[in-house]
Amino acid sequence: MSPQAGWILQEEVVPRLRSAIPRNVRQIGYEDADELVQDSICIAAKLLDNCERANKKVTAGNIAYYTILHMKSGRRSHGSSNADALGTGTQLHGRSTTTSLDEPVDGAELGEEFSVSDVFSTDDEDPGQKAARKIDWAVFMASLSDREKSVVEGLLMGLNGSEVGRALGIDPSSIRYFKQRLAMKILEHFGHDILAEIRRMPGWKNSLNCNREKLACRNHRRN
Repeated sequence: MSPQAGWILQEEVVPRLRSAIPRNVRQIGYEDADELVQDSICIAAKLLDNCERANKKVTAGNIAYYTILHMKSGRRSHGSSNADALGTGTQLHGRSTTTSLDEPVDGAELGEEFSVSDVFSTDDEDPGQKAARKIDWAVFMASLSDREKSVVEGLLMGLNGSEVGRALGIDPSSIRYFKQRLAMKILEHFGHDILAEIRRMPGWKNSLNCNREKLACRNHRRN
């Protein structure tokens, strides 16, 4: 973009956008007026640059007008998809809607108050922790010998030391030795606080549990 085009953008196009965008462009979801103005400036700069490259003569009013039309149709500087569920254009055309996780859900039949986050939440373990533990366990198993891997697999199947020993043709006392050595290797690999870590509740559940306890206390006081 040439200095002249940049001056036109700053001095003539941007004031028009700052005045018109908040009044003419619908805010979707998390958007606010300042953010829409910033988006419109990016679109206007691209339009002005394209016109300049194509040697087309346009006025500041033309650029502002078509920028506003783009913004009203759902186009943004970061994209204009009508297939993305969170896309502005998709929501403007009524093909998707967004709902806050803090929005209340009618729980009158159960005598409790719920939010959307309570409905979608689960008491299962955090998937991120599961994936991380699976990766760590794969690395740990790769560091073991074939005999040690066989002992671990037998124990995971629920076999006791004698049954693992008979399956592998090893004396039960040797299995005890393998188990002790595996325990030391697990502590070295995962750390001495591994038992506390696997029982620790995911941090993202703290706010959900606090809300549940608050609602339970409120319901208890009512009754």
